Amino acid sequence: MTLPTEPIGSIPRPGYLVEGLGAFAAGRIDAAALAELESRALADTISRFEETGSPVVSDGEQGKPSFATYPLAGLTALAPDGVVIPFADGHTRQLPRLTAGPFRYATHADEYLTRAKALTDKPVKQAVIAASAISLIYPGDGIDGYSQDQFVADLVNEAEADIRRSLDAGAHSVQIDFTEGRLSLKLDPSGGLLRQFVDLNNAVLDRFTAEERAKIGVHTCPGGDQDSVHSLDVDYAGLLPALFELKAGNFYVQLASEADPDRALGVIAENLKGDQRIFIGVTDPIDPRVETPEEVRDRVLAAAKYLPADRLGTCDDCGFSPFADDTSTSRDIAFAKIRARVEGTLLAADQL
Repeated sequence: MTLPTEPIGSIPRPGYLVEGLGAFAAGRIDAAALAELESRALADTISRFEETGSPVVSDGEQGKPSFATYPLAGLTALAPDGVVIPFADGHTRQLPRLTAGPFRYATHADEYLTRAKALTDKPVKQAVIAASAISLIYPGDGIDGYSQDQFVADLVNEAEADIRRSLDAGAHSVQIDFTEGRLSLKLDPSGGLLRQFVDLNNAVLDRFTAEERAKIGVHTCPGGDQDSVHSLDVDYAGLLPALFELKAGNFYVQLASEADPDRALGVIAENLKGDQRIFIGVTDPIDPRVETPEEVRDRVLAAAKYLPADRLGTCDDCGFSPFADDTSTSRDIAFAKIRARVEGTLLAADQL
C-alpha cells in the first residue's frame, strides 16, 4: 500500500530574504527588489523540496509575512493594537485590529500557488488561514457603521474565495490553518469560543461540494514559533472531538510533539468520521534533532494500531517558520526532517 505524505506549510526563509524583509520595512529597498529576493527563495525552496523526494511540495510560504496575516498585507484600515498571542517562553505575537469596513482580503493564496506551480511538475499544496483566525481582528467594542454581523458575512465570502481560487488554480490540496483552535480553550475553557470558531469555519466549508471538500483539509497544532508554543498545555481531548465536526476531508494533526500520543490517537479513533483522512504529525519542527526514518516509521505503525491504515497519512507537526522573521530553525534542518518524513512514511507503508 501507499501512504500519502504532505508538508504543512512554512520553510525558514534564507538569510538574504530575512534581511531583505527588514530592509523593505525600513524603506531601504523597494517592492520590486523584495519580489526578486522572494522569487529567488521560492525557486530554491521548490528545488530543495524536490530533492527530498516529497511527492507533494509547497511554496514554503516564502512570500508570506506570516501564515496568518497574508490576507491583510497592504490593507490600510488596520491598527497595530489587536489581539496579543502569548507563547510559553514569554514572547508574544500581535494581530492587527480592523478599524473600518467593508472587509476584503488584500492578497489571496492562489497568487503564491500560481508562482510555485510554474516552477515544478509535482503536485503543489496550498495553505490558507482559517476564517476563525481572521475573525480576531474585529474589535470587541465594534466599529461604527460596520457591525460584527456585516464583518462576518464579508469574512465568510473572502475565506471561501481564498479556498476556491486555490482549488481552481490547480492546488493538489488546500489546507486551512486552524492553530487558534487549541488556543481558544486556553482563552475560554468553557469551549464557547471553540464552538464559535467551528461554526464560523463550517459556514465557509458548507459552500463547497463533497467532492471539493475531499481536497480541503484542516491543520491543528499548538502554534510553533521561535521554538516555543502557545497551547501545548491545553488538553488535546478538549479540542479533537470538535475538530472532527469541521466539514473537511483531511485533517493534519500535530502528534510528534505530543506528550501522550496514544491518548490522542484514542480520542481521534473515537471521533473520526467515515469520510475523513488523518495525516499525523511525525516530525517536530521545534525539536532541533532530526528524526530518523525509522522513528517516523514507528510513529506511523503506532497510529495504525488505532486508525485504519487506508485512512492514514503523514505530515510535519507544524510549519517550520510560520512568521517570516522566525529563524530559530535552519533550512537545512527543515529539509532534513522532511526527507526523514518521506523516507519513514515509505518504510511504514512497506510494513503495513
